[in-house]
Amino acid sequence: MVKQIQIAIDGPAGAGKSTIAKIVAENLGFTYIDTGAMYRAVTNKAMSLNIDLSDANSLKKMLLDTSIILEPSQNGQLVFVDGKNVTEAIRSNEVTTNVSEVAAHASIREILVAKQQELAALGGIVMDGRDIATHVLKDAELKIFMSASVEERAKRRFLDNERRGIPSTIEKLKKEIALRDQLDSQREASPLIQAEDAIYLDTTELSIEQAAEEILKLAKQQME
Repeated sequence: MVKQIQIAIDGPAGAGKSTIAKIVAENLGFTYIDTGAMYRAVTNKAMSLNIDLSDANSLKKMLLDTSIILEPSQNGQLVFVDGKNVTEAIRSNEVTTNVSEVAAHASIREILVAKQQELAALGGIVMDGRDIATHVLKDAELKIFMSASVEERAKRRFLDNERRGIPSTIEKLKKEIALRDQLDSQREASPLIQAEDAIYLDTTELSIEQAAEEILKLAKQQME
């Protein structure tokens, strides 16, 4: 029987976490949980309701009355908010620009972290985000901190935007990614830092497949 371990993958925006985590989960037959999509879902709903993103109380009140469901499909993970498919909407430039502000609120993180821990309780999961190893799954058997240069991450985001038909420039993306790195690493609630027992993986020179293979090797060692 395959050992049902927890794999926590952290890292900054554009490091390839979600894409690589999906491949790892699929290879191992594990469940993939995209925590970033949950914060994006909250941000998207708040913006659609014109809620002030700096108002933690209003955001918390909204979230407590919100259903967020992550559903696997043949085309990747689908995200439903209050029964509506928002998978594409939460990847817009507007949501990407504002999600760090929402994620910085401790009250919002507390509610979503509880949901994430509930989903992960049975093991056999791959979860990615910015505070998974340090806060959400502190006892995960395998912890990875994944990063890449700002230039490489901007290039990847540009190509992803191009595929989605979202207009952008590499220079603008570099500035946005650098700013998001700063916001995520300096926030008071669960900042983006590498867990002491996490393995650092620089993906700047690695393809998606190569990075996934590195994590799969480490996972299989833990599962023996």
